[in-house]
Amino acid sequence: MPAAEERYLARLVARVRAELGEDLVGVYAGGSWALGDYEPGRSDLDVAVVTRDRLPHFRLAALAMALRHDTLPCPARGLELVVYPVAAVRSPSTTPGFDLNLNTGAGLPERIDFEPVSGEAHWFAIDRSILAENGVALHGPPARDVFAVFSRELLSPVLAEALRRGGTAAPAVLNACRTLRFVADGVWESKRGAAAWMLARGEERVLVEAALRVRAGQEESLDPAAVERFIGRVLAQLEA
Repeated sequence: MPAAEERYLARLVARVRAELGEDLVGVYAGGSWALGDYEPGRSDLDVAVVTRDRLPHFRLAALAMALRHDTLPCPARGLELVVYPVAAVRSPSTTPGFDLNLNTGAGLPERIDFEPVSGEAHWFAIDRSILAENGVALHGPPARDVFAVFSRELLSPVLAEALRRGGTAAPAVLNACRTLRFVADGVWESKRGAAAWMLARGEERVLVEAALRVRAGQEESLDPAAVERFIGRVLAQLEA
């Protein structure tokens, strides 16, 4: 992984440990970093912090201030950091369950949330499922010993909600590929890895290849009708 990001994550862990002390269980990298598809300049760094108990707002706010981009510059497009009490991650619940959701970075609008924003709650269960299977422990016990594994049956309604709210741009197509991969095999892939899996199966070749070109900046947009048709097909499989 890029050296600048490795150094940043080490500094981030040091600050989290300094702020939380004995209340800290562990710090974990998820998302593209955990799935082996991190792209400098394009990807965010997804980090989960797990605490022994729920923390008061003043401590969570102090942690957020210590990790803001203007205090600890993030070399990635941005940092998406979520703080969970351990009780919220040790059982496979589709509720958001977080105490703090921090977005910060040069390419990411800054947000400090203590409660879920309407229409975004589904992402937290998906992120925790990825962490359970692929999370990288930056500090603390292995992710598989902290995060509960989700069954496909439990996660399917959450995945469907993400697809319904995903729009008709290239990320929606690639997320749908990733959803199909998980539903088929119970395996989380990166967006590009899931697209390659779809292409190897000979499915939706024209649309998936176009989505990859859009992602790479080689094409401007996709046919919204084609995206809606594909998303509808994936939703039908989830809801069957």
